[in-house]
Amino acid sequence: MEISEKSIETTPPAGGCGGSGEGACRLPMLHMPVPGEPMVVARHEDVRAAIDELLADVGRNIDEMGKFEIEITPDRTKDDLFNNRPGTHLRDKILNLPEAPGVYMYIDKHGKVIYVGKAKRLKRRVSSYFNRRHDSVKTNLLVRNIVDMRFIVVATEEDALHLENAMIKAYKPHYNVLLKDDKSYPWIVVTKELYPRVFMTREKGIHGKYYGPYSNVQAAKVVLQLIRDVYPLRSCRHLLDEKSIARNKFRLCLDYHIKKCSGACRGLINPDEYGKFVAQVRQILGGETVVLENYLKEEMARLGAEWKFEEAQEMKEKYEAVKKYNAKSVIAVTEEADADMFAYDENGDSAFVNFMHLHHGAVVQSLNMEFRRKLAETPAEILSMAIWEISRRFERDFKTVIVPFEPDVEFENMEFVVPKRGDRKKILDVGMKNVRQYMHDKEKMAEKLDPEKGVVKLMEQMKKDFRLNVEPRHIECFDNSNIQGTNPVASCVVFRNGKPSKKDYRHFIIKTVVGPDDFASMKEVLHRRYSRMMAEGEPLPQLVVVDGGKGQLSAAVEAFDEMGIRGEVALVGIAKRLEEIYFPGDQLPLYIDKKSRSLQVVQALRDEAHRFGITHHRSRRSKGQVVSELDSVKGVGDVTAQMLMKTFKSVKRVKEATMEQLAECVGNAKAKIIYDHFRNKEASQGENR
Repeated sequence: MEISEKSIETTPPAGGCGGSGEGACRLPMLHMPVPGEPMVVARHEDVRAAIDELLADVGRNIDEMGKFEIEITPDRTKDDLFNNRPGTHLRDKILNLPEAPGVYMYIDKHGKVIYVGKAKRLKRRVSSYFNRRHDSVKTNLLVRNIVDMRFIVVATEEDALHLENAMIKAYKPHYNVLLKDDKSYPWIVVTKELYPRVFMTREKGIHGKYYGPYSNVQAAKVVLQLIRDVYPLRSCRHLLDEKSIARNKFRLCLDYHIKKCSGACRGLINPDEYGKFVAQVRQILGGETVVLENYLKEEMARLGAEWKFEEAQEMKEKYEAVKKYNAKSVIAVTEEADADMFAYDENGDSAFVNFMHLHHGAVVQSLNMEFRRKLAETPAEILSMAIWEISRRFERDFKTVIVPFEPDVEFENMEFVVPKRGDRKKILDVGMKNVRQYMHDKEKMAEKLDPEKGVVKLMEQMKKDFRLNVEPRHIECFDNSNIQGTNPVASCVVFRNGKPSKKDYRHFIIKTVVGPDDFASMKEVLHRRYSRMMAEGEPLPQLVVVDGGKGQLSAAVEAFDEMGIRGEVALVGIAKRLEEIYFPGDQLPLYIDKKSRSLQVVQALRDEAHRFGITHHRSRRSKGQVVSELDSVKGVGDVTAQMLMKTFKSVKRVKEATMEQLAECVGNAKAKIIYDHFRNKEASQGENR
């Protein structure tokens, strides 16, 4: 970081980050420049130390006092507040801002920091908030609450990112992105003992080497199970040293007898031989599983060549266990030994990031993070924050990073790669799959904890996606079914709050349409459905979906016009081939994001309507085929046919029944008619043959 004379004028006063009259907060002095000599460039360690020193005072005093001292008198009119114009004093501060990288803080009338932001050019960035109305309501509220501001000048945009994140953690501003990753992830630790142990823990401070963290606990258990299957390491918690082993202080446990432990507590294996197992375990935990697999294969071949078949068999079992693990866990064997990847996805105000560090294609570190937007932060900004957070948390200096898109900050000595193909693309694809699964799991968990919250969010999204005036709490979908015009039926399925309401499903038998005319059938069904609902005083749905393209939609529009409900009930059509959404009067369809919950609900509606309609159509078709044979018997009506089907279950059994069996069901007279009809029919068919 380059320190100028201006940037070290003052250190923060006791009351907070007050600074000079221009509203500038200055970083504490790192190196005093000597006049006439070039500026001293500080290392990143010095920059971070300076940030810690700055926040040690400011953060503590802010916690104690709760506010900054306001330097300017609020002078914004109602018109200024509505149009996001700064007052005279605030405008003067903005005009005096430097065109340099830095961090700015917005302060409300109570003196509290409500927003912290970074900028490549402070003056340009801060000015962009004012003198215009923003699309985001939250941004307009932020600007309306700004009374005063402070700023800190730094040397680079990367330093601004570090300082911004540190100050967000210190002040917790109301309008800043919130990192919701506050849970403790498990690690796998290899202890430093005479006979080391390997186990999973969430605690820090254990004397040993930590591997991880593992955001997926199941993944950590799989690794531990592999180690336990391959290596006879102890699982006990005994404090083993040479004296306790020599005194035979401990008894051999069950693990020793089932060959899961080598008996270290009784000295049955020496530390050097045990250490070879631990070294190979470190290879697995360090991601060297492909190297270990090749080594075990070579050892198996060597022992076999030396006719040491029992030892070769043991080595083969280890080799197969590691090979099986690699088949599931190794993503891609890249040219470079190590690879770092960040994947990103978002849903509404929540953004999700997955980080993975791979060694020889095996995932060594993996972490998921969730960020909650407060303003209109871009994906590039959130990705920059995630990269900085992982770098700080794991004390890592990244060199080459695989990303889905470029972040908004240029990090020193860091190269970003957006792959299109090859092994790096495979790694990114796995990351994208992980981050989407994480996002899906978080959504499911949130819905379980607060079902109504999930419904409200879905309804808001559907209202926006389908350009509705109200939330579509009640949606109905219609589908026609017929085969070459026979047994034409239609189905109506109902979703309430985005979920099926099966008690409200309805079947319709087409009555006025002759032949396979889907458009006319759709029009008839809509007329019958909504004319009856209006006559009975039932509330109409907010959205109606018809399965089909422009033709079915046009028929539906005609029906709505004739009933006088067009405009009162929203109407859309969905085409099967490309999931196109058609609106009345629009020439071009709407394509909704395939991952959108709105489209998923409409697809579920369409599929349910199709299933319900097909089931009804098949039922009517089969009943028609059954009844037609019995109807051909002169003197047998519907009631008699139903009695026969209830007793014999099928027409075939009716044909094969004896006179006595038929008489028990329908009486002697009708039994004789039915019996003679089918016997005469069989005789005539035999003659024709």
